[in-house]
Amino acid sequence: MSFEEAEVKAFYKQHNLDQIVNDMLMSVTSEMGNVTDIWAGLANALEEAKGKRSQVGSKARTNDDAQGDIALIGMAVMGQNLILNMADNGFKVIAHNRSREKVDEFVNNGAAKGHANVIGATSTEDMCRQLKRPRKVMLMVKAGQPVDDFIDSLIPYLEAGDIVIDGGNSHFPDSIRRTKNLGQKGIHFIGAGVSGGEEGARYGPSIMPGGASEAWPHVRPIFQAICAKVGDEPCCDWVGQDGAGHYVKMVHNGIEYGDMQVICEAYHIMREMLGMSCKEMAEVFQEYNKGDLESYLIEITADILAYEENGEPLVEKIRDAAGQKGTGKWTGIEALDLGVPLTLIGESVFSRCLSALKDERVRASEVLKPQATKAFTGDKKAFCDKIGKALLASKIVSYAQGYMLLKAAATEHGWTLNNGGIALMWRGGCIIRSSFLGKIKEAFDNCPGLESLLLDDWFKAKIADCEAAWREVIVEAAQCGIPTPTFSTALAFWDGYRTARLPANLLQAQRDYFGAHTYQTLEDPSKWVHTNWTGRGGDVASTTYNK
Repeated sequence: MSFEEAEVKAFYKQHNLDQIVNDMLMSVTSEMGNVTDIWAGLANALEEAKGKRSQVGSKARTNDDAQGDIALIGMAVMGQNLILNMADNGFKVIAHNRSREKVDEFVNNGAAKGHANVIGATSTEDMCRQLKRPRKVMLMVKAGQPVDDFIDSLIPYLEAGDIVIDGGNSHFPDSIRRTKNLGQKGIHFIGAGVSGGEEGARYGPSIMPGGASEAWPHVRPIFQAICAKVGDEPCCDWVGQDGAGHYVKMVHNGIEYGDMQVICEAYHIMREMLGMSCKEMAEVFQEYNKGDLESYLIEITADILAYEENGEPLVEKIRDAAGQKGTGKWTGIEALDLGVPLTLIGESVFSRCLSALKDERVRASEVLKPQATKAFTGDKKAFCDKIGKALLASKIVSYAQGYMLLKAAATEHGWTLNNGGIALMWRGGCIIRSSFLGKIKEAFDNCPGLESLLLDDWFKAKIADCEAAWREVIVEAAQCGIPTPTFSTALAFWDGYRTARLPANLLQAQRDYFGAHTYQTLEDPSKWVHTNWTGRGGDVASTTYNK
């Protein structure tokens, strides 16, 4: 045997290989019965651990005078602003980029010029040498393969216990994979959702970190210093294991899609149905921002509608074809995979897809003329108040659906999510920040096991107050030929959710009729039954799944 017990323990302690060797020891002891075989297995495990260490830290060095608290790779505007934010909060930041010229420009001539806490790196090795242990490296690069490429380039310069943070818009399965793969090398991974745009990155974003919990104590002082605050509460806390941070950010982005679309529908009704000017609409949104709808997106909508270029509203010169980066689509796909009725966010994604058919819509508008629409004849001011209520009710449904998805994901992935804490993280710094989120935190604080936000007393009362106006707005818009996809689907979901018996019994009968898929009865839901509906079929039922 090449290693004795004392040597194994000494190596274990010296090289901080707790997780690697401990995992291997557990595997060995579960499969081997006697002490000699266990120590032989440990010796082999140690050889493997040494090999991993030589691969991981083969070029790892740290200068004796290393000052860096954290390094950040990626010199686009988000990366630069996060560096400045960290530096302003007293942290020494090592700036690095694939293109050295960008680093030099930023440090010597750009926004970081003269800042004592920003240090430029000439290479990946130079960056890592300037970091104090455990090294903390944050990536702000394009999601997907570029993240993996940068991680691969970092590995030779890192050691067990070092931390890699992905702060981009990565898909959560990638974060699950990276947490596992880097963990096997003794390196801790954090996938951190960062929201708030350029301004948030500079002065206080919402940050949603998840991954290897061992890394959180080392990163927490930095993240909670630079994030947004609501009162004294930081809009950043540990979300959960492996991909939980990026999952919560994905749901955040899906809700953002929904919030933006319901606002656009309110604007569309005011503009096309009520014939209001941008100035008039700006004043309405300013009023909305003084009540339950107070939020960043309502605030900027008022600003946008009031903004003029050469005496004309700029918003009316913008082509009505919306873009998207895919995070809303991810949310919708995940909801379908988990069987969660995320109808409002789904419609908001499809609305962007429909808007992108601009040229086709223009051609269709010339030939598809409605025959049964009417003009609005009511009181515009009173109707604007009703639009505000429809907007609030639809928004409540969107958030309720978002939390349904979080609940399903926690069950699917074995995560423990703090729903009230997530609402607080979204309360400041991010795009969906609003006073409304404080009510969500209160709801989960009052009832941690709350089945749905729609069942909370405050939200029940708000829906009750909004319901009549909500229905009226949708009916009036339909009669005037104005599409309201998210207003309508939100109401349809609420009506469906509060209905004890839906027509799915007929649907199940249809499935059994043509495909022998079987059905449950009200009398005994534990049994699956097949009926020979025509007398010509057999008695054999098909294989079933996800009934």
